Amino acid sequence: MNTLIKPETSNWLNKVPEVTLSFWIIKIMSTTVGETGADFLAVNAGWGHGITRTVMATLFAAALLVQLRTERHTPWIYWLTVVLVSVVGTQITDLLTDGLGVSLYVSTSVFAVLLALIFAVWYAVERSLSIHDIFTRKRELFYWAAILCTFALGTAAGDLATEALGLGFVWGAIGFGAAIAASYLVWRVGGNAVLTFWIGYILTRPFGAALGDMLTQAKSIGGLGMGAMWTSALFLTVIVLLVAVAQLGSNDKSTLVTR
Repeated sequence: MNTLIKPETSNWLNKVPEVTLSFWIIKIMSTTVGETGADFLAVNAGWGHGITRTVMATLFAAALLVQLRTERHTPWIYWLTVVLVSVVGTQITDLLTDGLGVSLYVSTSVFAVLLALIFAVWYAVERSLSIHDIFTRKRELFYWAAILCTFALGTAAGDLATEALGLGFVWGAIGFGAAIAASYLVWRVGGNAVLTFWIGYILTRPFGAALGDMLTQAKSIGGLGMGAMWTSALFLTVIVLLVAVAQLGSNDKSTLVTR
């Protein structure tokens, strides 16, 4: 007889935010900042790729540790971790592609298989891939492993489409944006909510990267010429404002609960 596996007992509330329009805006902007921020620090700020990777990996590990120690969704640390995992996921793929010469066809395939394995093990253990049920340490570790892999996969797939296959960043942004819209429409007409969420989540990475390239690249090659520094600063400002609003809302809810 099949029986559902009960999650371990926990006093945690759900550790991830509700999926709203604000969620997707911050997510896409975080992926763009991951692309432009890493480039700015490594190239424009003169840190070099080695130092940038070390610093970003250290900051990500510290932010993830704080996130894991919280007992409820805390917007500022959750989104800080997402921004940093975006940078680290991008750097993993860039290291494989530019540093070790691994083909984008190979890295895209490997990350796709790895993500499928994470989802398979996660579902086998927890019988759920829903982000509405992240209230145990085990589920949260599965969640962040999947998130890191989606960013690495999204970077590799995006570079494969826009560079190796010659789609370009403008048509890349249009193409991935259309695919995100299609997954949303499938969900609206009754498609599986968990499946369409994760497909949309993966696609926002190459969409954000293509959008970042379109904004930062020179006008002579079809970009808007904003540069990595101004694009990163603009998007970070919007992210900070939206997260501040979410944090204030979260504090108000916590106050009501404790009364």
